Amino acid sequence: MGSRLPEAAELLAACLASGAGPVAAADAVGRTLGGPLGEALRRIAAEVRLGGDPARCWQRLAVVPGACDLARWMARSVTTGVPPVAAVTRFAAECRAGRARAAGARARRAAVLATAPLGLCFLPAFLAVGVVPVVIGLAGVMTSGG
Repeated sequence: MGSRLPEAAELLAACLASGAGPVAAADAVGRTLGGPLGEALRRIAAEVRLGGDPARCWQRLAVVPGACDLARWMARSVTTGVPPVAAVTRFAAECRAGRARAAGARARRAAVLATAPLGLCFLPAFLAVGVVPVVIGLAGVMTSGG
């Protein structure tokens, strides 16, 4: 469910920046995303429309891994009246940066893992072409007494 969180944050930020309210934004993003995260957003919007406590409904989003801050900001916007667009936009940017860092780490790890077999292939060749002839030459010199 948390893997779609960056897209959800970006879409929520875009909806909120365009002037949509938190409930309408959650409903639109939920319908767009689909899946468990989209269903959770649509459920939040439906519960608020049916008269549920908005702060409590938004806190249910905190069960999504990594969405605690997003849930807190959306709930806070309902109780304080402060528009959540700046916080959600910042959260979306943090999600993008985190995803870029993770991709870079995976790429570095793949590069290391790709060089291990190459090293295993070159090690026998290095021993056969570089070390063994030197050892044989030294052994010949040592045994011939010269």
